[in-house]
Amino acid sequence: MLTIREVRSDADYQAWRWVRMVVHPNERCPSTADLQEMATPERLLVLAESEGQVFGSGLADRSEEAERAFLAPRVLPEWRRRGVGTELLEALVDHAVDHGYSRAGSGVGDEGSLAFAERFGFVETDRQIEQVRMIGVEAQPTPPQGYEIVAVADRPELWQAAYSQVAVATFPDMDVPSLLQVSLEDWECEWINEPAAMFVAVADGKVVGVAGLMLDSDLPHRAEVAYTGVRREWRGRSVASTLKRTSMAWAAAHGITEIYTWTQAGNANMRRLNEHLGFTYGAVSISVRGAVPVGQLADEGSNPAPAEEPAC
Repeated sequence: MLTIREVRSDADYQAWRWVRMVVHPNERCPSTADLQEMATPERLLVLAESEGQVFGSGLADRSEEAERAFLAPRVLPEWRRRGVGTELLEALVDHAVDHGYSRAGSGVGDEGSLAFAERFGFVETDRQIEQVRMIGVEAQPTPPQGYEIVAVADRPELWQAAYSQVAVATFPDMDVPSLLQVSLEDWECEWINEPAAMFVAVADGKVVGVAGLMLDSDLPHRAEVAYTGVRREWRGRSVASTLKRTSMAWAAAHGITEIYTWTQAGNANMRRLNEHLGFTYGAVSISVRGAVPVGQLADEGSNPAPAEEPAC
């Protein structure tokens, strides 16, 4: 008999991570310690198992988009279309409803998973485009006059400043259905994992741009491009490209051979910048949204993609 149970022990966290990495082998996954640090009453991690064998996992949490939950049922490939995804989704939906949500969303990476989501009333709202860049010999760029590039490791106080001076100012420009709601605590915990690999552009003592890399302890040769944002009045001055080139030079110096990023389909400016920097296109993730509770649950498996999971 299939059981859906909450993740509690170190072994449970390791099993949850294992499913996550099997389903998304090329995506960064937080460590067990990081996952435990992110635990809140609103955040639910579950395992799907029978007689000690794990078949899938799930995540329910508040979304970074306003007034919406994020749900991520994941099923091992060989156990899909056996009802595991349905039971996971039901448990995650119940948790979201218990915490006052009437809307939820997720990301799916293939047509079968999209069909699964549509059975429960979810509809496609956006697409995330993966762009990938191989790292070779990368020159350290020289910033144009007017600003300097600083590693957060050298001036840690600039990361908090970047939240109020760049993140809050640039989140409204993102091509998402509703405004992101990211707290300072989230920014300091989930949007950076290696200060030496995160860079800010500073002009007249204020942060005007931010970009960098999120490192992957499981795949140390790969890194994910972190949030890239530049204040509107500083756009068109090569701030974003200089920050990204700086992070690429850092990657080359630290043994990273590949970096990747997810960009909203509607964010043509960022995709063009990445193309200019030598990124090529990879996978596509489909963002879906719907009301909860969902309709009658079908007996199908699921394979959502991490369309909006910068840290989990």
